[in-house]
Amino acid sequence: MTATAAPGAALFAELPEAKPNSFAQWRALTGRVIWVMVSKGELIVAMLTPLVFTLGFYLPLRYVMQFQGIDYAQFVMPIIVLQTMAFTMMSNAQLAAFEALTGLSTRLQSMPIGKLVPLTSRICAGIVRSSCSLTAALVFGHLIGFRFSAGWGQSVLFCGFSLAVGTMLAIGADALGSLTKSPESLSQALTLPTIIFGMLSCGFVPEGSFPAWIRPFVRNQPISQFSFALGDMAKDGVTWQVLWVPLIWLIGGFLVFIPLAVWASVRRS
Repeated sequence: MTATAAPGAALFAELPEAKPNSFAQWRALTGRVIWVMVSKGELIVAMLTPLVFTLGFYLPLRYVMQFQGIDYAQFVMPIIVLQTMAFTMMSNAQLAAFEALTGLSTRLQSMPIGKLVPLTSRICAGIVRSSCSLTAALVFGHLIGFRFSAGWGQSVLFCGFSLAVGTMLAIGADALGSLTKSPESLSQALTLPTIIFGMLSCGFVPEGSFPAWIRPFVRNQPISQFSFALGDMAKDGVTWQVLWVPLIWLIGGFLVFIPLAVWASVRRS
């Protein structure tokens, strides 16, 4: 028996040592999440959500804004895009919470998989979802009269900045999902601040439409600053004087959320 086992052991000894390929792992896990989104119709929902936002925001206020001399299709499009990115944020939070709740995250931690592969796969799948939503939002926006008039460079900047905001929010939401392990309660918790910051912003109506005592908050909170920058990118081209404040909010969000998401993803439950 020993003589029989020895040749087999020698044969396996000659095989190259298996080394986990992080890229292959990331590709497999990202593909799994995207396939789930496709098979369950989540991408279709992601592309229909901007239609709901467009009809819900544009139709009730367009005539009111027209009396004020505001092209409301051009004015409201940035907040529609930002609300669409917030939808991606909540989807990422639910996915991370579901994987933590079902024990999938713990199982992946016990396997020879790169520690950050599950996190990056969820975020990349979220970018795919955001890209589909953004494309749909721009199509629906075009139908109501939204136009890019500042050239291709500003148009690309508009799309890139929108996806960056969505990614920043998705990273923070992923961290919360991994920590709370409760998809239902987390969805409810994220909906409230999304509504508050959205409604109390300059994305739906001009700053002058708010009471004087709340205007400083409305003007300086991140959603308003993001909408200012996106609006200028679409219209005349954004200047550094307008862009630097939204960039600070964006970079600050990444600096806070990335370490939190990494810690939440690699910690042992």
